[in-house]
Amino acid sequence: MRIRALILTALAPLALAGCAKQLQAPTDRGVCWHLVQPPGGVPKFNRLADNQPDLEHCAAQLEIMRLHFRALGATQEEVTGAYQGQFLFLQPEGVFTAPSYKGYRFPFMVRTGDGRLAVPGAMPKGQ
Repeated sequence: MRIRALILTALAPLALAGCAKQLQAPTDRGVCWHLVQPPGGVPKFNRLADNQPDLEHCAAQLEIMRLHFRALGATQEEVTGAYQGQFLFLQPEGVFTAPSYKGYRFPFMVRTGDGRLAVPGAMPKGQ
């Protein structure tokens, strides 16, 4: 009986972690969001741009924001945002999307040789 109580005590935190609420991306149509994560604080979505027709335009808005912050002296290279229930992750390699914050990230846009973002296959291959 004592072993059973010890096992249940050890497994309780794992069970509670499985019930923890997952971070959900806002689903508002046409709205691009920037995700702010203060150290030790609660993640918060800030409205970045309205009337965005698709993920690509939202990614462009997030990239513009990142570049403006860099011009002001920020060193942050990664930005997280959301568009209609999808997460967007801007990284040095490009933009990745995922249906959940901790889920598998799918490549969406890549960086060109000069650092711009492009949809894979849109750039002509070098000779």
